[in-house]
Amino acid sequence: MIGSIGNIAKIPELKRRVIFTLLMLLVYRIGVHIPTPGINTAALKDFFGKYQQTLFGVIDMFTGGALENFSVFSLGIMPYISASIILQLLTVVVPHLERLSKEGEAGRKKITQYTRYGTVVLSLIQGMGISFGLAQTENLVHINKFSFVVLSMITLTAGTAFIMWLGEQITEHGIGNGISLIIFAGIVARMPSALGSTVQLVQTGDMGFLVLLLLLVIMIAVIALIVFVERGQRRIPVQYAKRVVGRRVYGGQSTHLPLKVNTAGVIPPIFASSLIIFPATIAQFTQVAIVTEVTNYLRPGTGVYELLYVVLIVFFCYFYTAVTFNPVDVADNMKKYGGYIPGIRPGKKTAQYIDKVLTRITLGGAIYVSAVCVLPSILIGRFNAPFYFGGTSLLIVVGVALDTLTQIETHMIQRHYEGFIRTGRIKGRR
Repeated sequence: MIGSIGNIAKIPELKRRVIFTLLMLLVYRIGVHIPTPGINTAALKDFFGKYQQTLFGVIDMFTGGALENFSVFSLGIMPYISASIILQLLTVVVPHLERLSKEGEAGRKKITQYTRYGTVVLSLIQGMGISFGLAQTENLVHINKFSFVVLSMITLTAGTAFIMWLGEQITEHGIGNGISLIIFAGIVARMPSALGSTVQLVQTGDMGFLVLLLLLVIMIAVIALIVFVERGQRRIPVQYAKRVVGRRVYGGQSTHLPLKVNTAGVIPPIFASSLIIFPATIAQFTQVAIVTEVTNYLRPGTGVYELLYVVLIVFFCYFYTAVTFNPVDVADNMKKYGGYIPGIRPGKKTAQYIDKVLTRITLGGAIYVSAVCVLPSILIGRFNAPFYFGGTSLLIVVGVALDTLTQIETHMIQRHYEGFIRTGRIKGRR
């Protein structure tokens, strides 16, 4: 793997993609430190310091510290993710959106356009909730409150739209998934401060040295588990029958259909967090007693929060897998090219068999993701650990890193084969 990364410089196209990705992430990190006009940054830091172990800590993790600074990127990419969830759910129940999803590139562009519109609407609503709540807090705002709310709504919405554009540019012109890499960059950027907080806890005696070693062992074990499971596959054997076309014989080879244990990747915890964060963010600043009580139940570490989080993770594991992998289409393509699973009749029976296997391994993947993601509550509650050492952040960081490295290797292999074919043609002409 290290040797492959070292060969990036020899591949001009891949080198340009990697550099472009790093520059876009640098622009994002610069924007995290640009404060929204009208806010008292010193008072804001003290304000968020009191709520670091609450839902604000979760939001701040996904925004890479932007919320703590109340920067132009305070909403992060979560409104875009929420809009994507809503559009994907509506695709299942709205016939017009379902038709668009089956129209190829043109339909996908139309759905992407709807997602952008939804992102702007959700950003305005969420920005209004946060800015209005901060405006009600004493000494946080040093301009007119109404002006601050309006200005913040526009600024935060523009910031989210810009992040959305950055993510799309990275996906199209860079390497890896742009949205996932932005979240990845935000989490990794918090690592130095988290390490500093851990050292400070050890120095003050709030955390014992043996507890620190135990945390390190747990982190290494979780990372190893993530790598092991993310690479895990259930390989269904596939046999292709021989076909005679003219004087040539096609097919006859044996291969396999790889089904990942965690087909959905890091999407379920991101989607689940987004759905919990959006209503809770708005409710956090309301003065209604019932809403405040509900918000208290949605704090990280509470039983209601963890249960809801696990339920949403399991749901999105199955939902995203169903959206991205269609057993009927796979079975039809296998039948079309003369492929079959030994002992299973082609067509409907094959689709049912693949769906049965996929359902079982997705359950295992959902349990694995849920177990990794609820680890933060145990670490925070029992060992007084910083929130960064949570399973959700580790899952996202390791998962996105593995996916990005896989895409880099794919680019390198394709480039190598093209050069090999081109060299072969030249030799043939000589």
